[in-house]
Amino acid sequence: MPGLATRHGHTLTELLVVLVLATLLFGVAVPSYQVALKRQQLQIAVNDLVAAINLTRSHAMARGGKVLLAPLEASGTSWRHGWVVFIDDNGNRRPDPGERLLFQHGAIAEGIVVASVFSSGAAPLYLAYNAAGRACSASNSLAARWGTLSLTQGENVRNIKINMLGRVRVCDPAVDGASCASATD
Repeated sequence: MPGLATRHGHTLTELLVVLVLATLLFGVAVPSYQVALKRQQLQIAVNDLVAAINLTRSHAMARGGKVLLAPLEASGTSWRHGWVVFIDDNGNRRPDPGERLLFQHGAIAEGIVVASVFSSGAAPLYLAYNAAGRACSASNSLAARWGTLSLTQGENVRNIKINMLGRVRVCDPAVDGASCASATD
Protein backbone atom coordinates (compact mmCIF):
# COMPACT_ATOMS: atom_id res chain seq x y z
CA MET A 1 0.00 0.00 0.00
CA PRO A 2 1.44 3.28 -1.03
CA GLY A 3 1.95 5.94 1.61
CA LEU A 4 2.30 3.61 4.61
CA ALA A 5 5.67 3.56 6.27
CA THR A 6 6.94 0.19 7.40
CA ARG A 7 8.30 0.03 10.89
CA HIS A 8 11.65 -1.76 11.31
CA GLY A 9 12.66 -1.13 14.94
CA HIS A 10 11.57 -0.23 18.43
CA THR A 11 11.30 3.20 19.88
CA LEU A 12 13.53 4.35 22.70
CA THR A 13 10.47 4.45 25.00
CA GLU A 14 9.67 0.79 24.28
CA LEU A 15 13.24 -0.26 24.98
CA LEU A 16 13.29 1.69 28.27
CA VAL A 17 10.03 0.06 29.40
CA VAL A 18 11.45 -3.39 28.66
CA LEU A 19 14.65 -2.52 30.51
CA VAL A 20 12.74 -1.28 33.57
CA LEU A 21 10.59 -4.45 33.64
CA ALA A 22 13.64 -6.69 33.29
CA THR A 23 15.39 -4.85 36.14
CA LEU A 24 12.35 -5.24 38.41
CA LEU A 25 12.06 -8.95 37.65
CA PHE A 26 15.77 -9.46 38.22
CA GLY A 27 15.60 -7.55 41.53
CA VAL A 28 12.82 -9.82 42.76
CA ALA A 29 14.35 -13.07 41.49
CA VAL A 30 17.91 -12.70 42.85
CA PRO A 31 17.04 -12.67 46.59
CA SER A 32 14.71 -15.65 46.14
CA TYR A 33 17.45 -17.47 44.26
CA GLN A 34 19.98 -16.75 47.02
CA VAL A 35 17.63 -18.09 49.71
CA ALA A 36 17.01 -21.24 47.68
CA LEU A 37 20.73 -21.66 47.06
CA LYS A 38 21.55 -21.41 50.79
CA ARG A 39 18.80 -23.89 51.66
CA GLN A 40 20.17 -26.28 49.03
CA GLN A 41 23.74 -25.91 50.36
CA LEU A 42 22.52 -26.83 53.85
CA GLN A 43 20.63 -29.84 52.52
CA ILE A 44 23.71 -31.05 50.63
CA ALA A 45 25.89 -30.75 53.76
CA VAL A 46 23.30 -32.68 55.82
CA ASN A 47 22.99 -35.40 53.17
CA ASP A 48 26.77 -35.74 52.88
CA LEU A 49 27.23 -36.02 56.65
CA VAL A 50 24.39 -38.55 57.01
CA ALA A 51 25.91 -40.60 54.18
CA ALA A 52 29.28 -40.58 55.99
CA ILE A 53 27.60 -41.67 59.24
CA ASN A 54 25.84 -44.52 57.44
CA LEU A 55 29.10 -45.49 55.73
CA THR A 56 30.86 -45.58 59.10
CA ARG A 57 28.18 -47.84 60.53
CA SER A 58 28.23 -50.14 57.48
CA HIS A 59 32.01 -50.50 57.57
CA ALA A 60 31.96 -51.30 61.31
CA MET A 61 29.43 -54.08 60.76
CA ALA A 62 31.18 -55.41 57.65
CA ARG A 63 34.64 -55.56 59.22
CA GLY A 64 33.36 -56.72 62.62
CA GLY A 65 35.15 -53.97 64.52
CA LYS A 66 35.08 -50.34 65.50
CA VAL A 67 35.17 -47.62 62.83
CA LEU A 68 35.26 -43.87 63.52
CA LEU A 69 34.03 -40.73 61.82
CA ALA A 70 35.86 -37.57 62.93
CA PRO A 71 36.35 -33.97 61.82
CA LEU A 72 39.12 -33.59 59.28
CA GLU A 73 40.47 -30.42 60.91
CA ALA A 74 43.78 -31.06 62.73
CA SER A 75 42.56 -30.53 66.31
CA GLY A 76 39.36 -32.48 65.66
CA THR A 77 37.07 -29.75 66.97
CA SER A 78 35.37 -28.46 63.78
CA TRP A 79 33.18 -30.47 61.41
CA ARG A 80 33.00 -27.47 59.05
CA HIS A 81 36.33 -28.29 57.41
CA GLY A 82 35.21 -31.79 56.45
CA TRP A 83 35.34 -35.27 57.94
CA VAL A 84 37.04 -38.62 57.60
CA VAL A 85 35.93 -42.24 58.14
CA PHE A 86 38.82 -44.36 59.38
CA ILE A 87 39.98 -47.29 61.48
CA ASP A 88 41.58 -45.91 64.63
CA ASP A 89 44.35 -48.39 65.39
CA ASN A 90 45.99 -46.36 68.17
CA GLY A 91 42.77 -45.19 69.89
CA ASN A 92 43.46 -41.44 69.79
CA ARG A 93 40.25 -40.63 67.83
CA ARG A 94 42.29 -38.93 65.11
CA PRO A 95 43.33 -40.26 61.69
CA ASP A 96 47.07 -40.79 61.78
CA PRO A 97 49.56 -41.80 59.10
CA GLY A 98 49.37 -45.53 58.54
CA GLU A 99 45.76 -45.85 59.71
CA ARG A 100 43.29 -47.00 57.10
CA LEU A 101 41.20 -44.15 55.67
CA LEU A 102 37.88 -45.37 54.27
CA PHE A 103 36.41 -42.05 53.13
CA GLN A 104 37.24 -38.35 53.27
CA HIS A 105 34.96 -35.36 52.64
CA GLY A 106 36.18 -31.79 52.15
CA ALA A 107 34.90 -28.54 53.63
CA ILE A 108 31.22 -27.69 53.50
CA ALA A 109 29.75 -24.49 52.05
CA GLU A 110 30.75 -21.17 53.59
CA GLY A 111 28.29 -19.93 56.21
CA ILE A 112 27.19 -23.33 57.53
CA VAL A 113 27.88 -23.79 61.24
CA VAL A 114 28.08 -27.29 62.72
CA ALA A 115 27.61 -27.89 66.46
CA SER A 116 27.60 -31.23 68.22
CA VAL A 117 26.50 -32.55 71.58
CA PHE A 118 27.09 -36.19 72.52
CA SER A 119 26.64 -38.22 75.69
CA SER A 120 30.42 -38.13 76.14
CA GLY A 121 31.63 -34.86 74.71
CA ALA A 122 35.39 -34.81 75.08
CA ALA A 123 37.50 -33.33 72.28
CA PRO A 124 38.45 -34.36 69.72
CA LEU A 125 34.94 -34.83 68.34
CA TYR A 126 34.04 -38.17 66.80
CA LEU A 127 31.36 -40.77 66.10
CA ALA A 128 32.22 -44.42 66.58
CA TYR A 129 30.33 -47.56 65.61
CA ASN A 130 30.95 -51.09 66.84
CA ALA A 131 30.57 -54.43 65.02
CA ALA A 132 26.86 -54.57 65.91
CA GLY A 133 26.27 -51.22 64.18
CA ARG A 134 25.66 -49.39 67.44
CA ALA A 135 27.03 -45.98 68.31
CA CYS A 136 29.72 -46.43 70.94
CA SER A 137 32.56 -44.80 72.79
CA ALA A 138 35.93 -44.78 71.04
CA SER A 139 37.56 -46.36 74.09
CA ASN A 140 34.86 -48.95 74.81
CA SER A 141 32.77 -50.52 72.07
CA LEU A 142 30.19 -51.68 74.67
CA ALA A 143 29.51 -48.18 76.04
CA ALA A 144 26.66 -46.51 74.14
CA ARG A 145 27.20 -43.00 72.85
CA TRP A 146 24.47 -40.89 71.28
CA GLY A 147 23.86 -37.27 70.42
CA THR A 148 23.02 -34.58 67.91
CA LEU A 149 24.86 -32.77 65.14
CA SER A 150 23.20 -29.44 64.30
CA LEU A 151 23.87 -27.72 60.98
CA THR A 152 22.79 -24.08 60.78
CA GLN A 153 22.83 -21.63 57.92
CA GLY A 154 21.11 -18.34 58.66
CA GLU A 155 17.59 -19.14 59.86
CA ASN A 156 17.68 -22.73 58.60
CA VAL A 157 18.61 -25.53 61.00
CA ARG A 158 18.78 -29.28 60.46
CA ASN A 159 19.56 -31.70 63.27
CA ILE A 160 21.09 -35.11 62.73
CA LYS A 161 19.99 -37.23 65.72
CA ILE A 162 21.90 -40.43 66.49
CA ASN A 163 20.24 -42.72 69.03
CA MET A 164 21.76 -45.36 71.33
CA LEU A 165 21.33 -48.02 68.66
CA GLY A 166 23.27 -45.92 66.16
CA ARG A 167 20.28 -45.13 63.99
CA VAL A 168 20.18 -41.73 62.34
CA ARG A 169 17.32 -39.37 61.65
CA VAL A 170 17.26 -35.83 60.32
CA CYS A 171 14.77 -33.29 61.60
CA ASP A 172 13.95 -29.60 61.34
CA PRO A 173 13.31 -27.91 64.73
CA ALA A 174 11.02 -25.35 63.09
CA VAL A 175 8.75 -28.15 61.89
CA ASP A 176 9.27 -30.95 64.43
CA GLY A 177 9.40 -28.83 67.59
CA ALA A 178 10.52 -30.35 70.90
CA SER A 179 11.21 -33.79 69.41
CA CYS A 180 14.01 -32.18 67.44
CA ALA A 181 16.09 -30.42 70.10
CA SER A 182 19.27 -28.93 68.65
CA ALA A 183 22.83 -29.57 69.73
CA THR A 184 22.91 -26.19 71.47
CA ASP A 185 19.72 -26.78 73.52
